[in-house]
Amino acid sequence: MTVVVVEAPAKVNLSLHVVGRRDDGYHLLDSLIAFAGVGDTLTAAPAEDLALHVDGPFAEALAAALPAGAENIVLKAARRLAEAAGIAPRARLTLTKRLPVAAGIGGGSADAAAALLALCRLWDVAPPREDLMALALGLGADVPVCLQGRAANVSGVGEGIIDAPTLPPAWLVLVNPLVAVSTPEVFRARRGRFNQAAPLTEAPADAAALAEALRARANDLTKAAVTLAPEIGTVLVDIGALPGCLLARMSGSGATCFGLFAAEAEARAAAAALAQTRPEWWSAAAPLLSDRPR
Repeated sequence: MTVVVVEAPAKVNLSLHVVGRRDDGYHLLDSLIAFAGVGDTLTAAPAEDLALHVDGPFAEALAAALPAGAENIVLKAARRLAEAAGIAPRARLTLTKRLPVAAGIGGGSADAAAALLALCRLWDVAPPREDLMALALGLGADVPVCLQGRAANVSGVGEGIIDAPTLPPAWLVLVNPLVAVSTPEVFRARRGRFNQAAPLTEAPADAAALAEALRARANDLTKAAVTLAPEIGTVLVDIGALPGCLLARMSGSGATCFGLFAAEAEARAAAAALAQTRPEWWSAAAPLLSDRPR
């Protein structure tokens, strides 16, 4: 029996500028997005119908966060791909959920992208790239970049994707206080002027140079997110105080934050220290990826 396994790595907004707003209310963004070597796993196998089983440490949290009557984004992705391909949606899907829910690291978007990739292989369908990317954007703003799976400068509402320069070897410590944050509420709470776009155009030589480049940029949603979830401010302070941390920043609309480190040993020691002092938080050390695992 053919079984397809696709990794769904955490998406990390290394920077995020809010540069405008469309007439329909959607905000226009400029973001440097990369991936971390930690994430969920999507497995697809042949079946007579379409079904999804979720396991892993955050399976219950995902079920609790899904509104009554709503369908998991993985199933939405499967149905829309089958409809576009003109076939019946038949697959047994298993999602191993390792990433926190509503966490600002694109867990649902990465899962949807993984489902599209897995089912294209399982069903032997190959939609034109522009059609697949449009389908992905219809599922969520972060799904296209997760589908592309490479570090990118992303603009608009997620449709503008340009490969970023090669990122240097570096490590991240991802930390979430296990407080769910609503992206729409964060955008509504944001105040102030719009920022300027600042795409990364030159490849940083090393992790320190990457940190310097990121310090010239920001995450414009941080203040609003901290207003809604003050724990985020505590997380940023704690990460920034870790030995070897070159930069501490929130990803996406929160609540996950990351510390940038030059060396694996420093990142793993930092994550271990946080696990001791903040056992109620989720934390993980992972390499910074320019490309998603294949």
